[in-house]
Amino acid sequence: MILQALTDYYRALAESGQIDPPGWGQAKVSFALYLRTDGALERVMPLQTEQQRGKKTVLAPQLMRLPAPVKRTVGIAANFLFDHSGYLLGVDNKGKPQRTAQCFAACKALHEQLLTGIDAPAAKAVLAFFRTWQPDQAATHPALAEHWDAIIAGGNLIFRCADGYAHDDPAIRAAWDRHYSSAPTEDGAQTICLVTGEPCAAEAVHPAIRGVPGAQSSGAALVSFNAPAFCSYGKEQSYNAPTSKYAAFAYTTALNHLLADRAHTFAAGDATVVFWAHSGEAGYQDFFSSMLNDVYEERDLGQMVQELLRGHPVVFDQTMLDPAMDFYILGLSPNAARLSVRSFLRNSFGSFLEHIQAHRERLRIVRPAYERFEVPSLKAILDATVDLNSRDKQASPQLAGELLRAILNDTPYPATLLNGVVLRIRAEQRDKNDPKKPFKVTWPRAAILKAYFLKNHEHSPHYQTLLEVAQMDLNDTCTYLPYLLGRLFSTMEKIQLASADWKLSQTIKDSYFNSAAVTPKIIFHKLFPLNEYHMKKLMRDKPGLAVTLGREKAAIIGKITRPIPSRFNAEEANCFYLGYYHQDMLKKEDK
Repeated sequence: MILQALTDYYRALAESGQIDPPGWGQAKVSFALYLRTDGALERVMPLQTEQQRGKKTVLAPQLMRLPAPVKRTVGIAANFLFDHSGYLLGVDNKGKPQRTAQCFAACKALHEQLLTGIDAPAAKAVLAFFRTWQPDQAATHPALAEHWDAIIAGGNLIFRCADGYAHDDPAIRAAWDRHYSSAPTEDGAQTICLVTGEPCAAEAVHPAIRGVPGAQSSGAALVSFNAPAFCSYGKEQSYNAPTSKYAAFAYTTALNHLLADRAHTFAAGDATVVFWAHSGEAGYQDFFSSMLNDVYEERDLGQMVQELLRGHPVVFDQTMLDPAMDFYILGLSPNAARLSVRSFLRNSFGSFLEHIQAHRERLRIVRPAYERFEVPSLKAILDATVDLNSRDKQASPQLAGELLRAILNDTPYPATLLNGVVLRIRAEQRDKNDPKKPFKVTWPRAAILKAYFLKNHEHSPHYQTLLEVAQMDLNDTCTYLPYLLGRLFSTMEKIQLASADWKLSQTIKDSYFNSAAVTPKIIFHKLFPLNEYHMKKLMRDKPGLAVTLGREKAAIIGKITRPIPSRFNAEEANCFYLGYYHQDMLKKEDK
């Protein structure tokens, strides 16, 4: 299913001219070898361009469309019209002169095979170069001297002749296309392509997939078999998954195209996630990315979202978005020379948007004034489970994958999400260097608690009670005891802070917050007399504020109709956290 979806995507892109045709692909090139008509090397021209890498601007190889690169293993296989210096010049810095000589010989033989008889100046110049070039004299060649170290370091080289790059010559391109389309497989085994369903000669080794962080830089395989345990009926290599040359090229080219488009990829743990519409139109990717990531604001896309959820097409970025369009989401993780499929989801575009919007609605909770977006992003949710002071600040890859699937399929959130958030609430300590920095029940953590209640407890017998707690803003009518005690704790903290004449090194939140949420009877029996002391001090120094806070405290206590229990269970403790957050945000709004 994955290969079929990618092949269909390739066809859509090819029809609109957005992707490489069969036999061609993208490769990074560092230098151009300028040849005279007699094949002599005249000069070398750097092709690196300035590119932004984080905060730095660096010189990086230029990406160019060239004849499809071969997939190398331990053997020797030359590329046509481009390669590193070991193949094109017969010199490198790998310290294996015999193997380098074999690489040059293989490259020379390939170009002799394809270019002999081609009546084009560029073809004749390249042939003359291979016939006259002496690798043992490369180190002293004046054209190579200036960039010698960079040339033999391993970057790709291409040929340029009087009329332009050799790979752009029409006669040479036609020769390569004929060669690529007629090239037989290793054994010419005839079978049925599992992607297209048509008779074909199966491709033994599929092209490499590049662009998955953590995988081999030379490329990794999505389909491969390298041990007898993985083989069936005596079939080796990719003959276990028979795929035609066209389908193998199509799905790998489409996937490389998706991975190269960093604007439409994102990380979920160790997985790289790509997404696309069946039609190949980029507008679907733009809209989906805005919805899922933290660049979506209600005033920008809100009306369009509502129209799509009603089943009506809308125009976005010059694309007519159809909510019934098939949409795909693929998550890939590195695994040595191979790729692991973390997730693959298929649904209509409108259904995915509906599930994301439902997730966003569950996350809505009153937020600090400095927060720009309506709800926490996927990254902010994952960060809420991580100790940001630790060396490894990455969320669990398993949690990231499970959370993404839960959002996109509109299924219950993973229990590890709630466990991670609660662990951080209980373990986190105030930053003494920045006491104003929010900690424990932060906005993303409160949003996660609310969303978890609404989705994962919707069939619970206590759901109606939890609905009163899991509100956007403070619910002043809620009489659920854990929620009330969370509010009361927040008010008591406010009274303590207001009564202090100096900067406190430790508040009741530092000392009692975790215990109050689990063993409330013991802790509040300590807090009531302590808070009375703070109230007396506040009444003496700030009587107006003391009256206001005293009324707030009394109103909350007046709603408590039963004795405070010795313990709260995990669900009740989480309601305590939400009560504290709502009351705490109310105080901030009053400011």
